[in-house]
Amino acid sequence: MARACLGGRAQDRADLDGLAKLLAGTGIRDLYVHTGPLEHDGSLRDDLAPRARWFVDAVHARLPGIRVQSWLGDIVQPEFDGLDVESAASRARVVASARRVLAYGFDGVHYNLEPIRSGSPGFLALLDATRAVTSAARVQLSVSAPVIDPLPGLHSVGLAVADHGKWWSQAYFAEVARRADQVAVMSYDTAMPTRALYSGYVAQQTELATEVTPDGVDLLMGAPAFWADDPGHHGAAETVAAAVRGVRLGLSDTDAGRANFGVALYVDFAATPQDWADYRRDWCRMAD
Repeated sequence: MARACLGGRAQDRADLDGLAKLLAGTGIRDLYVHTGPLEHDGSLRDDLAPRARWFVDAVHARLPGIRVQSWLGDIVQPEFDGLDVESAASRARVVASARRVLAYGFDGVHYNLEPIRSGSPGFLALLDATRAVTSAARVQLSVSAPVIDPLPGLHSVGLAVADHGKWWSQAYFAEVARRADQVAVMSYDTAMPTRALYSGYVAQQTELATEVTPDGVDLLMGAPAFWADDPGHHGAAETVAAAVRGVRLGLSDTDAGRANFGVALYVDFAATPQDWADYRRDWCRMAD
């Protein structure tokens, strides 16, 4: 069964009608909706999602079968002056924020905390604490994950040279995946200069992720439905079509039949008609 996800927002019923038309026939099962960002202490301001309950109820009524997950994010220490996931007090406030959004009726909690460094024990502790809450509520715990070391130990080199935790070790990725119901790999911002190289990078990431993600966990590979042109992201190279090609190249015969696998489009409000056409042509037809 193909799966896909999308970061989304809508303000009224006309927006919902447009969203329904956009998603028709795509196989998309999850909608991630911004309800943050979290404050740097882990708390969540009351005024950030004033119509959350209305939106969740409206999507459930208009788009049955779509899960609506609360997207909670923040920048994190030590690379930035942000959330400290190694602090037990901060983690407790994040879990309290997760409880709050679930009270709005969301079908899950999606954490997008960046950049979590490979090996962080605090992040694993946060997932364990949140999983207890989401499991009791019978909803999803979803996590955005960075790419995996293309070469073993590369994350350590990045920290030593640039003090930047871009990659996770495959072993740490596996630790995170075992604590979640769904993992979305941010397989973009790779600095690859051509589409062919980017597709090859995504193929490798797909192989590395599928090797260590438990069968019962949703694994979603990110596809960049946005434009940027800087040293870390070449817009002409990192496209939805190139990402999907890489995903397909990275799937083995066994992986291709995996029930809990798909493509994650990031992000709907930046996606162009061409992004959607490429996704439909290259991924939806394969999934069928």
